This record gives sequence, C-alpha cells and structure tokens, in this order.
Amino acid sequence: MNADDFDDSVRTAKSTELDRLGSQQLLVALTGADLEPEVVLTAVARSEHTAAETFSEWAGRSQRELFDRLAKQEEDHYERVVAELDTFEPAEIDPMHGRLRELDDDVSRAGGLVGRSLVGDKTLLQVVNFFVNKADERRANVFRDLRSDTQNNIGDGVSLLTDCCGGEADWEYARETAEEIVQIAYEDYADTLTGMGLDPKPIC
Repeated sequence: MNADDFDDSVRTAKSTELDRLGSQQLLVALTGADLEPEVVLTAVARSEHTAAETFSEWAGRSQRELFDRLAKQEEDHYERVVAELDTFEPAEIDPMHGRLRELDDDVSRAGGLVGRSLVGDKTLLQVVNFFVNKADERRANVFRDLRSDTQNNIGDGVSLLTDCCGGEADWEYARETAEEIVQIAYEDYADTLTGMGLDPKPIC
C-alpha cells in the first residue's frame, strides 16, 4: 500500500458504512429528528468545536505543523457556524473523537485524520443539501467551503503518512485506524437511529 491507493482502499473497505453515513438519515440522527435550521447548525457547530479541541490536543503532543494548522482551521469552521446562532452550548465528546484523542503516534493520527475527514465529507454534504432544499444559498455556500477544506484534509492525512510511514506495516496500521474511525462513527449513527426506532440500513 502507498499514498496513491490509501484513501481509495479505506473508501472501498468501508463503502457500506460511508454510503449510509451519506444518507438523508444522517441529519435525523444528528438532530434527534428536529430538522430545523438552528438545530442543524448547532449540531455542526458542536462537531467543529470538538474537532478543534481534538486537533489542538494533537498539536500539543506532537511537533507536526499540520496538527496546529488543522486546529486553527477547525476553530475557524466553528466560528463561522456559531456566528449563525444566537446561543450555543458544547456537547459531550462523541465516540469518534473520543477514540481520535486516544491515538498517540503520528501514523495512527494520520490514518485517523483520513477516516475522520471521510466521515466529515459525508456529514457536510448532507448539510449543504439541507440548506439547498431550504433555498438558503448563503448558508449552503458556507458549508460548501467547509466541505472543501475537509476533503483536502484527506490528502493532508495521506501526505503525512508519506512522511512518517517506515514500511508496509505502518501503512497497514494507518489503514486499520482509518477504517476503525469510520466504523466508530457509523456505529454511533446506527445506534442513534435504532434508539429512535429507525432502521439505519436503507440508503436514501
């Protein structure tokens, strides 16, 4: 495995989970089926706030410039979203970020970044679609910008792996970590829908 096929291998291995995370039911899970703009914005603001704190922790434990840049990027994302709200309260850390904060070396963090970015891409696509359907093009464009940054983070993770992987074992370790992060996000999503009496399996 190498940089050319890393993210494709993760996408292929977790294609079912990523497809389901990319369904319209994702926002139902994130908002508790309260699909009002303010509730959607709050869910995204909480996600960006949590991500900023995760990457800030990584930056504090590593000399990698990338992690500091990611923390600042996610803080900017958070500020852009929270500016759309009158009030905001952070939520408890979600299982995906709980696991990300346990990663203690650059290989696993780079793999985790790829996994988290693949999940974030699916989330932000649904947020863009939500505001398009609301005929709110201004907000849709805000989330298009955030999604573009998140898509670029996939490449950031792969580039870091190119720098820090010493051989095939490191690449496999990173791939396993990326897949684990996607799986954790999916299980959180599926458990939430199941608890609401909904089936997470249909893709729509």
